[in-house]
Amino acid sequence: MHKYLRSVGFSLYKNEGEIKVLLDRLQEQNISKAYVVNTLNDDIRWEIRAEISPGMGVSMSGTVDENGEFVREWYTPYFEAEEISSDVECSIQRHVDNEVYSGLLDDNRVGISLIFRLDNAMEYLERKKKLQTTHTRGIQLTAFSSNGKILLPMKKSTRQKQLSEVANKTRDSLIEAAKKGDENAMESLTNEDINLYSVISRRMLKEDIYSIIDSCFMPQGIECDIYSVIGDIVEMESKTNDMTGEEIWDFLIDCNDVLFHVATNKADLQGDPQPGRRFKGTIWMQGRAVWA
Repeated sequence: MHKYLRSVGFSLYKNEGEIKVLLDRLQEQNISKAYVVNTLNDDIRWEIRAEISPGMGVSMSGTVDENGEFVREWYTPYFEAEEISSDVECSIQRHVDNEVYSGLLDDNRVGISLIFRLDNAMEYLERKKKLQTTHTRGIQLTAFSSNGKILLPMKKSTRQKQLSEVANKTRDSLIEAAKKGDENAMESLTNEDINLYSVISRRMLKEDIYSIIDSCFMPQGIECDIYSVIGDIVEMESKTNDMTGEEIWDFLIDCNDVLFHVATNKADLQGDPQPGRRFKGTIWMQGRAVWA
């Protein structure tokens, strides 16, 4: 049972039996719109996307047996967005045990290698079969959360915002130089991290942690596409699951200058969300590749 199925409005389905009934129903209603791909190994893969609100729903993947029946192998919620989160070249890799694909981004703004579940893997397989390019010109990141909280914004003057932007651009340049072997850049980054640690250690003696940390993006747990994030709410929209009537928040989050959407069930969110306030939560990251 997928942990984040509740994030698209299916919180009342609590066990495998109930989930199977739901998936069977969604499969029957949407099988005529199945996306069929013949892979490089001449396997025929099917994907059925059941939309339960514009741009949001459940994706089911599998094969067809000798009787022509669809055999569902796995399912995930999906969420589509229009914004390009990153234009950094993306590496795509297949999982060892099944036909699931993940992407990896080395975006300097994040500070870590960002791994996400590839949402349009069928397009990737089809392009490989047709010998079309699988290089990306952008990634549209989306995420699901089941335990979000709303934090008050950090008060910044215009001058502070400008200085922060300049500092971020300078750090990005240093990171790029360090990747190319520039020892001076490596030394500058090391000294900067030491100074930052010293400043934060002193401030934590007198201040709350959330008045020091503006935003953060860090891995959580042992799964590579689960993250703990704090980011500014840029835009927000309410969506409704057409089957269950449950209401979902769609947040456009700015975290470390990276924009991505987060879907969360309104019942799982603590606090009063407003643009300008901050979202804090654990997310499961997805992404759609925009091909070059």
